Amino acid sequence: MVLCASTAALALTRPKVVKLPVAPKSVLFVGNSYFYYNNSLHDHVLNLLRSADPAGKYTATSATISGASLTMHDVDRLLSAHKRKEFDTVIMMDCSWCAVDRTTVFMKTVAKDVAIVRRHRAAPVLFMTWAYADKPQMIGALSDVYTAAGNDNNALVVPVGLAFARSLSQRPELALHVPDRSHPTLAGTYLAACVVMASVYQRSPVGNAYRAGLDDGTAAFLQTIAWDTVREYYGQ
Repeated sequence: MVLCASTAALALTRPKVVKLPVAPKSVLFVGNSYFYYNNSLHDHVLNLLRSADPAGKYTATSATISGASLTMHDVDRLLSAHKRKEFDTVIMMDCSWCAVDRTTVFMKTVAKDVAIVRRHRAAPVLFMTWAYADKPQMIGALSDVYTAAGNDNNALVVPVGLAFARSLSQRPELALHVPDRSHPTLAGTYLAACVVMASVYQRSPVGNAYRAGLDDGTAAFLQTIAWDTVREYYGQ
């Protein structure tokens, strides 16, 4: 399909790491308002997981600062503050355009924080952000920089930005951004949660009963977009 090929072409750099050694049980999300919009991304991820695996004991926590870049988070302090609750995976994002606008700083910060996460015996994961609604061309650079950072540090990258691009190419009328053209709608957050489930947990979201209040057709479409994006990005 031509559309899928064009979406794949956005990922000019291919990921080295395509899965975690073990699916996590306890995850810390470190980021900004992109994570906490719509009652928090981590809550939707947990609902998807609990729907797929009711017996599984999954937990997740978010540490967010509005408008924050990754440099504003003290990851060592965050992990040290939760000594009674060890995380086996830490998912980190930079601010919307910071990875490209300040690439040198981004690369240094990722290297530092990945080392910190590993020192705390957790797996580091990078969350690829999406393009602004009125600047879809951003995704090429975002994909390349996040994938390069993941490759440099042997870390998994969650290709949420590519999933947004794929969805908007196939159904441009389905709004993934609120009117500020940056933050996610509920559909955008749900799509991101499905991508996290597919990549970090290696579980297909297709057919999942949890729909976050979206209509069945929209939820099913976003589930498929997430699964197809992850499989294509990782070359599966």
